[in-house]
Amino acid sequence: MRDKYSDHGRYVMGFVLSVVLTTIPFAVVWSGFYSGVRAAAVIAVCAVVQLIVHARFFLHIDVTNQKREDLDLILFTVLLLLILVGGTIWVLSDLHHRMH
Repeated sequence: MRDKYSDHGRYVMGFVLSVVLTTIPFAVVWSGFYSGVRAAAVIAVCAVVQLIVHARFFLHIDVTNQKREDLDLILFTVLLLLILVGGTIWVLSDLHHRMH
């Protein structure tokens, strides 16, 4: 059984990493250091890393001793996100095409 105090440090580390990974895109956009594609790339990279941080530190999903149920959960979530994002882009692009 895990000690509740050993998990406390992991939660704090995950929180600090999440705050840093949230602050970086805000700083990039606010400062104007990068613009356009470079800013979008920085935001996308921070978003992917933050997904990994949340899965590791808050959801306790570890790749080394991953169970089949965890893998199914991750794959189903990715499928739902792809359907949601893909459908949104499809509908909005169709709306844009019809408006012009």
